[in-house]
Amino acid sequence: MNLAALQREVARAVMAPLTPSERMRRKGPSGKSMAKVASRIIKPNDRLSSFERLEIYNRQYWFRVLDGFYEDFPGLHAVLGDRRFDAVAKAYLTECPSRSFTMRDLGSRLESWLRKHPRYAGNRLQLALDMVRLEWAEIETFDSAAESPVSVGALQNANPTMLRLKLQPYIRLLDLRYPVDDLLLAIKHDAGTNDASNAIAERQKRKKVSAVSRLKPVPTYLAIHRVDNMVYFRRLDREEFAILTALHNGKTLERAIEVGFRKSRTPIEQQASDASAWFRNWAALGWFVAS
Repeated sequence: MNLAALQREVARAVMAPLTPSERMRRKGPSGKSMAKVASRIIKPNDRLSSFERLEIYNRQYWFRVLDGFYEDFPGLHAVLGDRRFDAVAKAYLTECPSRSFTMRDLGSRLESWLRKHPRYAGNRLQLALDMVRLEWAEIETFDSAAESPVSVGALQNANPTMLRLKLQPYIRLLDLRYPVDDLLLAIKHDAGTNDASNAIAERQKRKKVSAVSRLKPVPTYLAIHRVDNMVYFRRLDREEFAILTALHNGKTLERAIEVGFRKSRTPIEQQASDASAWFRNWAALGWFVAS
């Protein structure tokens, strides 16, 4: 067995799902005996058999990725509850195992996976999808690159018919059906306080989730951005969201503003002042970079 084949064999064994009692399975996903697999890739010692030594790595892999998954998606955990979230975590990580050197990428395929497996979310699918999108956007915003921003003055002196702007690489724009930003902030706040017992905290969390899930869908537009290494959720008007999305898609400044106000009920005489105020705020936050 050459090195590449050995690495693949070890990876398959280590990533194989555990039993319900969190032990290594006697047979791997392909039906092979894990004792035979272990004997080919790892030596026994004076205290542990090959199977027992491989089991240590198998269990530690799963304990680590599950811990990371729980840390990355506390909002989804709250929406689904313990039992459903645990099922999602194990099924998703079995079907979409880590392929990256960093734990940061664990949830990169979660939204698409959940859309393909809606039964895991029960009757809270849309709420769960909105939460996943928000939590993954938060992860991406936190560690994506930043470029030198365009100044407010440069925007004021630019020709809007020609100017094209890019958004900072760390900015994410989300159009959601539920106000999950408020829900996620409340969940994180509760998790950071120690005033109440775990039981009381869980009841409070369930009440918040139930209240949001009973709401009629409310279009919610967000910009996820970063200031001084802190991630923030900024609510946007529909017109703001449309303008920023158009700029992100390569439209000129003039065209983006036209798109943003195309279906707006804002009086024409107010549109220019609104757009001017928005652009001053966005530029002050450093959201734009040269195209």
